[in-house]
Amino acid sequence: MKLHVIGCHGPYPCAGGATSGYLLEKDGKALLMDCGAGVLGRLMQLFDPAALECVILSHLHFDHASDMLVLRYYLERMGKTLPVYVPQEDASPLRSLLTEPAFRVLPYPEELQVMGLRVTTLPVRHPVPCRAIRITDGEKTLVFTGDTNECPGLADFARDADALLADSAFLSSEWNEKMPHMSAKMCGELARDARVKHLYLTHLAPRYAPDAVVQDARAAFENADIVYPGMVISL
Repeated sequence: MKLHVIGCHGPYPCAGGATSGYLLEKDGKALLMDCGAGVLGRLMQLFDPAALECVILSHLHFDHASDMLVLRYYLERMGKTLPVYVPQEDASPLRSLLTEPAFRVLPYPEELQVMGLRVTTLPVRHPVPCRAIRITDGEKTLVFTGDTNECPGLADFARDADALLADSAFLSSEWNEKMPHMSAKMCGELARDARVKHLYLTHLAPRYAPDAVVQDARAAFENADIVYPGMVISL
């Protein structure tokens, strides 16, 4: 498996950047996790969106799903329909715009089998319905937290993952329990408790210096790095 980081900032992109978007590729096939602002143009440099197996949206906040609206135009032109998985209980106005024939919107099943991969999800703590996503090919495992604050069961869900892609929207010096995201240090603590092999910090706030985010996480877990657009993580 290869994970291409298309966008990684939030809740808005840095100059020339993009918010949440990750292309997971295996054996010439690919799926897209999240499709935030600026993602579609960058995706087209890597893979034809009409050839995706599916789109998996952790949730429907705009920084994770806004480029679905322009993806719709492309799919209609190409005569393609993509399965799009979203939390079943989400009643966001954006969901009503993800219509056929471009999209076939489906609730997450208990287990999704796609591209020879097993995909499972966990409801996490965010102001709107959101899912953490675990993907495995039977040998390697990727876990994406989606957007979340501290969440019971998340460490067990991420247990022994080869790569943990975690929501590090805040520095620990600014974090409080009412926030909708974790701090970078909390991501490190999650990685440590889940015994993952490598922590990748994402949902990066453009106002923070990257080194500050990394050091905050490494206070709890040494094997941590931030992601960046164009990064490829091989599993």
